[in-house]
Amino acid sequence: MIHPDTELRVVDEEIGLGVFATKLIPKGTVTLALDSLDQIFEPSYLNSLDPLRSAPFEKYTYRDQEGRYILSWDHGKYVNHSFHANCFTTPYGFDIAVRDIHAGEQLTNEYGLFNLDEPFLCRPEEGSERTSVSKADLIKYYPEWDAKILDAFKAFEQVSQPLDLFIPKECRKRIRVAVKENRVVDSVLALYYGGE
Repeated sequence: MIHPDTELRVVDEEIGLGVFATKLIPKGTVTLALDSLDQIFEPSYLNSLDPLRSAPFEKYTYRDQEGRYILSWDHGKYVNHSFHANCFTTPYGFDIAVRDIHAGEQLTNEYGLFNLDEPFLCRPEEGSERTSVSKADLIKYYPEWDAKILDAFKAFEQVSQPLDLFIPKECRKRIRVAVKENRVVDSVLALYYGGE
């Protein structure tokens, strides 16, 4: 489920739709959480689709560490990629804001965490030398991404969590340990799917 203080808007003709904050979403806030309405598909499901349906299916899903395809039931599927993402997917089944996201600002995520089937070229972004995203990015950049998430976890219990219902108690305990000991307890590297 996507954070309630968001809305779907057109970004531009090339990118299409995106998710935008309607109010301030502070650093440390859960922005998207896996819930029981999200659809989970086994890898073989993609092979059963005709080309007309397989293209949008691949566009709007991501793969978890078991290789399953996850399709968000709400407008969470329209969160776009950025090399300077303001949200990151955690190993706990939710995404977290790694900095304040202001009203009117687009929520973005790092697609290198999504076990993409195929790399894709991206728009150049100022301050980044990267021009494409692939599943290999997770292996290369996980220490940097872990550090951003750990920093966001330090604000986790100080901010309102509208998606609190979807945050497992065991995950909260692990986040508290990470903050108390100032160390990564569960790396995003655990999200990596090594299969095809």
